[in-house]
Amino acid sequence: MTSLAKKSSPKKAATLRKKRRTKADEDEEDEEPELEEGQEVVGRVIQAPKDGWAPEGQISQHTFSFLSDLQKPENNDRQWFKLREPIYRRTEAEFKAFIDAFTDMLTEVDDEIPPLPPKDVIHRIYRDIRFSNDKTPYKTGFSGSFSRSGRKGKFAFFKPGDQSMLAAGSWCPAREELQTIRNNILRSPDRLRAVIARPAFVKLFGEPRPHPKGSKQNIFGAEDELKGAPKGIDKGHKDIDLLRCRSFIVSTRFSDKVVTSPDFIDELRRIAEVLMPFVRCLNDMITIQPDSDEEGGEDDEED
Repeated sequence: MTSLAKKSSPKKAATLRKKRRTKADEDEEDEEPELEEGQEVVGRVIQAPKDGWAPEGQISQHTFSFLSDLQKPENNDRQWFKLREPIYRRTEAEFKAFIDAFTDMLTEVDDEIPPLPPKDVIHRIYRDIRFSNDKTPYKTGFSGSFSRSGRKGKFAFFKPGDQSMLAAGSWCPAREELQTIRNNILRSPDRLRAVIARPAFVKLFGEPRPHPKGSKQNIFGAEDELKGAPKGIDKGHKDIDLLRCRSFIVSTRFSDKVVTSPDFIDELRRIAEVLMPFVRCLNDMITIQPDSDEEGGEDDEED
């Protein structure tokens, strides 16, 4: 069902007169108003489908269809979005229900994650364009973050075109946090190495060593990884592969078919159980100050 979206001139608008319509017209759609001088139709407000939505805790094809349409450059503008506000609100409600179920599952797997409501976990669909050359107003996927602090740790992103993903770890930590992680690696890298070498972890994220061609593998190969060594660290250090990392993150992707399947939460649970030791290890490495006085230098490569 659709309804008209219109704008009026500053002049006082007269009462709209309804056209005479046949019963067939009425069965097909709502009555259309006859426009007065100064009014124009700017589009039809498209209502959300009544059927085909997923049960709570799942994501339907309707949500992905809306996001697919939003990805098209000609659609990603405020007028297009406004005319489809009812569809967006319905997909948003479905995603919030999914995130609620996702959070319940995560708190069962990892009791360090607080049971926050969806509004405190989900990211806004509206882009911050104040300092960006890209003035596209809307993101083209739904996302949320989960951690013991509420907004860092695990990151879930849902986007059609087989681009959905679940990531975990520490992305671009603050300088002080990165230095603490490196100091803990210098003191004892054994726990981190053991975690990223677990068979289940390797099966999901790859071998626990840098890829020969520099591709992303396990925690290695991120775009911000150093090519040399942090200042004050010898390039031949036995743990130089870990010390070159500026981000410590892993991710896995999902097809649209998997995301919209009824057992997607079960698949996420399986992955979350694999991720938990890694996330807890990083949390400890960020918050526990090493006993050793040995320190790396600034977060820069050597000359």
